[in-house]
Amino acid sequence: MRLSTKGRYAVMAMADLAKNGRGPDGASRAVSLAEIAARQEISLSYLEQLFARLRKGGLVQSVRGPGGGYRLAKAAHETVVAEIVLAVDEPIRATRCVAHSSPKGCMMGGERCITHNLWEDLGAEIHAYLAAVSLEDVVMNRTGGRRRSVAPASASQAMGAAA
Repeated sequence: MRLSTKGRYAVMAMADLAKNGRGPDGASRAVSLAEIAARQEISLSYLEQLFARLRKGGLVQSVRGPGGGYRLAKAAHETVVAEIVLAVDEPIRATRCVAHSSPKGCMMGGERCITHNLWEDLGAEIHAYLAAVSLEDVVMNRTGGRRRSVAPASASQAMGAAA
């Protein structure tokens, strides 16, 4: 499973917007795509394409005129990473089948491969994780606790299975 550049860059840009979308006085401010492009080292033209999709998805609002740019459409703690990834048309799945949950499989004869359910379940877990992580969590670097809470349980289960 690999998240494409589109999904990764959209999350990076939205995290930048969440972090830099407040002025010194705490008031919301518009952030230009040029600022985000420079800080995150992402092509401006690519960001324009991503933000068109993010705007269409209701995740950002554009501000025209001097000092214009983009603002988050809702608070950072209310915006989850899964919404961002899906808004830029990035499916969150680990199967190689064309359509998620498609009865038609990825094998030559149209049947599902023997590991289809494993990868479909993994995709659901990834989606659940990304749906539980907000932009605020990303900006405040609060994603590590989730990672650590999952790893020990997996390790102990693996050791129990090996015994």
